Amino acid sequence: RGREAGAQKNGVKGCLECCIKCLGGIPYPSLIATILLYAGVALFCGCGHEALSGTVTILQNYFEVVRSPVDALDVFTMIDIIKYVIYGIASAFFVYGILLMVEGFFTSGAIKDLYGDFKITTCGRCVSAWFIMLTYIFMLAWLGVTAFTSLPVFIYFNIWNICQNATVLDGTTLCLDPRQYGLVPINEAKTVCAGSEKFYKMCESTELDMTFHLFICALAGAGAAVIAMIHYLMVLSANWAYVKDACRMQKYEDIKSKEEQELHDIHSTRSKERLNAYT
Repeated sequence: RGREAGAQKNGVKGCLECCIKCLGGIPYPSLIATILLYAGVALFCGCGHEALSGTVTILQNYFEVVRSPVDALDVFTMIDIIKYVIYGIASAFFVYGILLMVEGFFTSGAIKDLYGDFKITTCGRCVSAWFIMLTYIFMLAWLGVTAFTSLPVFIYFNIWNICQNATVLDGTTLCLDPRQYGLVPINEAKTVCAGSEKFYKMCESTELDMTFHLFICALAGAGAAVIAMIHYLMVLSANWAYVKDACRMQKYEDIKSKEEQELHDIHSTRSKERLNAYT
């Protein structure tokens, strides 16, 4: 019984040490950046898609904007194109997050402690440099997406502000004209003014309030993706410095090993020569 208890205790201790080793091998900075990236992309894509659908409903129900029967580039076609772009962004950054996480695993210093020494190849250094350049480009792209997403937030804020002030200011005529934002052609008058039935229905509808808040959430998601890209840049730069130092150390170890081998060969050759001379 004593032996069984000791063996069980050693097994539990070995399992615990193995778990601690495995947890120590996780690149936590890359993991945090990946979680932040997925959260930001999911928030931007989900809320942005639903906000665009709400925009279509508002334009059709309250501004009486109809879809063009011909293949023209109207506001509804542009919204459909943006939706397809959102689908592509969601799938692309899901894959990119996995790739960055894998790169973090392979360049983490904890892997060296887990699996012993490893060789830093030229291909590995090129992959790290490529990820740094690609992440920097994506960060600039997300900055552009954030700036673009702030435009509908500004538009809906103006609409919400007009709805709030329409009941406060008496004797004023406040109107909403989608031509000011380029949503409809100049020759189409789709103005909705305060005092009309459509105006009050739109201001009291849940579509306007929900779409406004969805665009705000989409903007927050784009901002989170920018922060994730900046976090990735810091992680990749640190990994690149680690890979560079490991490469230098590897060259030093190779030179040292080569010199030691040469000294050993010289010593062995001299010993043989002395032995032959003595013989």
